[in-house]
Amino acid sequence: MNLEYLSGFGNEFASEALPGALPVGQNSPQKAPYGLYTELFSGTAFTMARSEARRTWLYRIQPSANHPAFVKLERQLAGGPLGAVTPNRLRWNPLEIPSEPTDFIDGLVGMVANCGSEKPSGISIYHYRANRSMERVFFNADGELLIVPEQGRLRIATELGVLEVAPLEIVVLPRGLKFRVELLDAQARGYVAENHGAPLRLPDLGPIGSNGLANPRDFLTPVAHYEDPKQPTTLVQKFLGELWACELDHSPLNVVAWHGNNVPYKYDLRRFNTLGTVSFDHPDPSIFTVLTSPTSTHGLANLDFVIFPPRWMVAENTFRPPWFHRNLMNEYMGLISGAYDAKAEGFLPGGASLHSCMSAHGPDGETCTKAINVELAPHKIDNTMAFMFETSQVLRPTQFALECPQLQPSYDACWASLPATFNPNRR
Repeated sequence: MNLEYLSGFGNEFASEALPGALPVGQNSPQKAPYGLYTELFSGTAFTMARSEARRTWLYRIQPSANHPAFVKLERQLAGGPLGAVTPNRLRWNPLEIPSEPTDFIDGLVGMVANCGSEKPSGISIYHYRANRSMERVFFNADGELLIVPEQGRLRIATELGVLEVAPLEIVVLPRGLKFRVELLDAQARGYVAENHGAPLRLPDLGPIGSNGLANPRDFLTPVAHYEDPKQPTTLVQKFLGELWACELDHSPLNVVAWHGNNVPYKYDLRRFNTLGTVSFDHPDPSIFTVLTSPTSTHGLANLDFVIFPPRWMVAENTFRPPWFHRNLMNEYMGLISGAYDAKAEGFLPGGASLHSCMSAHGPDGETCTKAINVELAPHKIDNTMAFMFETSQVLRPTQFALECPQLQPSYDACWASLPATFNPNRR
């Protein structure tokens, strides 16, 4: 099923696992088909503009209200509190996958954040490592989740159906949606952005026109799929940064039919229609934006998800790598596969880097020297997929991120080899 609502929110989607399970003509009939319960899953306030409203009607075997009290778990998310403030550029090697049995929840480790979980804006960024499937069900009351796999395929069973996602694909799960992450391979690793602000959507195209970048028709939602086992299930929630759990006598993934636009979805990054210059100069990275979470200031993002996919470089008389720059925005970069064209070494798949507000960065010395001296010809950057979580608020590393052995102590050295080539007597 296509996710065209991303470009306009007025579109709505519907799915039923049993014929006639979806009521026709009204949302909450006195008696729902098959003896189901009606429930509204709201992702925005009731009084939001129609163009911004996110909500889905669920028809389920048991309502979500049927649960006992939640109890705070002894084992909390890894990563610890935010660490000391630092303006320095930081880069990490990939985190190792644990040797002990670890599911998606236990494998989450906080790396950076720009606000507390109780704030109505901002983002938190995690890495995940897992070597076994979840037997529990999880939901996040603190924000929408954007999952970017780097290793291993995932089967994500949600209230609205099942999504399978592999490296070079992404999945977005609405705030509060219940789900279970199952591994289709022996182990898995990747990145997670927790969006506390406005839900992600496609960026406006402006002068680009009506086509290009991520096409709405390539975003896929699941079809209805319900579980009705006669066995207990542990339900875990993340609430204000803490993990709480309760025991159910049923599966919470028991939605038989649904309709609405507050839904999970997946997207294949290889379908991104990359744009670029065909004359001169290196364009701004905003032309690589897949999804954006806007703020009340037009054009200023709470979160941009930007990718750097395979593409042709043809610009004439141009320094083709990303130029040296200092940004208002804060950049957290990751690498899914291959190599990033602005770094000759040190930036590995599964690794990450942080360049904060007004932190000077750009291509390393080796890449810069090569780009200045290379004979320009049409060239394809291939077999690569880097990405960036970009946000308008400063990201602070967690205590774990500042102390872990994966933090590279000599990241600054990659620019130290830049030679002094200025000569006032030679133009």
